[in-house]
Amino acid sequence: CVLQPTECFLSRPEEKQESTVKAKRRKKKKISDVLQKSAPKPGVPEDLQNLLTQHFGENRSVIELEELQLSDSCFLPANDLTHSFSSYLKEICPKWAKLRRTHKEKKSVVMLVLCSSALRSLELIKSMTAFKGDCRVLKLFAKHIKIKEQMNMLEKGVFHIGVGTPGRVKALVEQDALCLNSMKYMILDWNWRDQKLRRMMDIPEV
Repeated sequence: CVLQPTECFLSRPEEKQESTVKAKRRKKKKISDVLQKSAPKPGVPEDLQNLLTQHFGENRSVIELEELQLSDSCFLPANDLTHSFSSYLKEICPKWAKLRRTHKEKKSVVMLVLCSSALRSLELIKSMTAFKGDCRVLKLFAKHIKIKEQMNMLEKGVFHIGVGTPGRVKALVEQDALCLNSMKYMILDWNWRDQKLRRMMDIPEV
């Protein structure tokens, strides 16, 4: 006689059903939700001044902070967001043809464009074709380009426009590879946002 194994089930006490009424969780506001309700605004000098004060406020004295203040006359009109990049540059720099013709200094640029990433730099370089004419543009970012290569190019050739990221530009300036004495224009890519909807000044690394 073969005994068939039998299964034994232990009955569990009935669990109390959770109350169907749950407290509503507060929906966390996302920056994308905020941006959908508010249209982007052109940057103003006060935006940059506030950013400098926030960044240096804890480490600088009142006198040093005053020295960082720039008068509004130092700023060109911001893009009113109706211009293409080329048309904006033509408006703020009507004498560009003459400037690029007279620029002969190595290790320097006449115009420096700062943005948040290498991909954005390439995008801006393509979009300034109608403005730049036959001038030479130098890519000043780290992606796929070694700093020594950029240093050699600056030392041996004359470039009119530099487009890149703050980190690489800072490194080149600190190593005396890039001189800013000849620079007439600095363009900040202020309103553009990356995939995470961050502007350049919202990125801690920048």
